[in-house]
Parts: sequence; structure tokens; C-alpha cells
Amino acid sequence: MSVPGDPPGITRKTLLKAAVATGLAAPLVVAGGAFGTDAPTAGRRTEQVAYGPNGPRAVTPACHDGDAPTVDQTEGPYFKPDSPQRTVLATPDTPGTPLTVTGVIYGLSCLPIAAALLDFWQADDGGNYDMSGFDFRGHQYTDANGAFTLTTVVPGLYPGRTKHIHVKVQAPNQPILTTQLYFPGVPENDTDSIFDARLLMDVTQQGAGEAAAFDFVLNVQQDPGGGSPPPSTSWVAGHAYSAGDTVTYNGTTYVCLQAHTSQTGWEPPNAPSLWQAQQAS
Repeated sequence: MSVPGDPPGITRKTLLKAAVATGLAAPLVVAGGAFGTDAPTAGRRTEQVAYGPNGPRAVTPACHDGDAPTVDQTEGPYFKPDSPQRTVLATPDTPGTPLTVTGVIYGLSCLPIAAALLDFWQADDGGNYDMSGFDFRGHQYTDANGAFTLTTVVPGLYPGRTKHIHVKVQAPNQPILTTQLYFPGVPENDTDSIFDARLLMDVTQQGAGEAAAFDFVLNVQQDPGGGSPPPSTSWVAGHAYSAGDTVTYNGTTYVCLQAHTSQTGWEPPNAPSLWQAQQAS
């Protein structure tokens, strides 16, 4: 949806991304909860086209009000639960081409979603998945502007698949989107039966490595303004709370009873030993 009075091509998403880039606060975000039940989502082929080494290619779908969510894909055989919370999966000494993936999580009204959970897993430079430990596995949460950053390496190939990164994405208290991200210009894209051009990242060279960008659109209803505001939630996972701290969760105020670092599953309504609800005055 374009903002009235703006030049053609200026959308709500464009303005929000500009705010993120300049460090300004986004006008509205959704915050809160934990993984729920996986649910398939519909998709729409992008109308955007960019030019890469192999000619025209689809890129990350543009978000506009009423846009369809990012398409889902199979989880595959290599997912492991309980990955560590971290944004860095590789160090400068890790074999492979350095890769930084950035993006923003949006809802259906193109408003960014804070505290959204992203759980990444991928093959190493040699095309191997770590099934005994958690190499190249990690989860993180979007910041107040719905943004995320992943530091890793470009995954290697293994028989039958092109280069890809797996991810589960979940807005607070919403269903999980399970999908995969792809790299443009990889010959194996043409022979991979799972590959979907709507999930191509926008990849550029960054020194000796690569920088990739992809924005997710989740199947989350949002109020862009003019209606009743959603119940306030200031609690976030991964934060160190002290006894006496107060937070809101779905419009209810809670007081922290004992110091702890919050995590999904320990939301105030689910953790009465950690949080005490306050009666409205």
C-alpha cells in the first residue's frame, strides 16, 4: 500500500526499511511468545526482476498491504530442535566463503515484527550437516525493528540439492513458517526439484565474502492504524530480568519474582514461579 501523497513506488515497507537503516524507531511492531503448531502458507510469485550473472531472475518478493506470505517448504531430514541462541554460526577461521544474511520480518500489513523467532540450520562448506552437535545451527530473535542478521558461510552442495539455508520463522504466538533460502546463479537450481525462485536471496559480493538479503512476510494480521491497538507486550525472550522488573504481556502487567534470563516457553502467563500478574487498578 502506498502512503497518500508519496511519489509512485514509495510503499509502507520502503519507509519502514528506511527507518531501520537510519536507526529510527518503526511506528508499530508485534512482540511476544514462542513456537506453535506448524502450518502451511500460501505464496505469490514476485513481479520484481533483477539482473544477475545469468540474466533476469526473481528476487525477494516486495511486501505491500494484502501481500501473500512467504511460501513454505519441506523441513527435510536434518532439522534438530534445541539449537543454541546465537547469530554467528561461523568464525573467520571457518572454512568456506563468508556470508552475512540480513532482513526484516513483516506481517500482512507490512509492519515489522519484533521478537520473531528464526531458527537456522544448514550444511557446512563441504555439504555436510552436523547431526551429533550444533555446528551451523542456531536460533535468534528479531530486534525492535523486526530485523535480523546471520553470520555464516555459503553452504556446500550435496547430491540432489542446490545450495540452500533452512529456516523456521515464527511471529509471537503464531504458527511456524518452515522454508528454505536459495542463492541466485547456482547451476543446480535448475535440477533441484524443491527449488523455488520466490525464495531467492538478493546476493552481492562483500569483500572476500557475500552479503545476502531476504525479507519474510508472515501470515500475521496487523492493524496499520485507525483501529484498536493490539494488547501491549513488552516481554521478550533472551532478556535478563531482575526481581521487581515489570513487563506487559497481552495487555496484562507482570512483576518478576526471581532473576532469570527469559526464553520461549517461559512467557509470564506460563511461568507463575517467575512472574506475578498485577490486578488492574
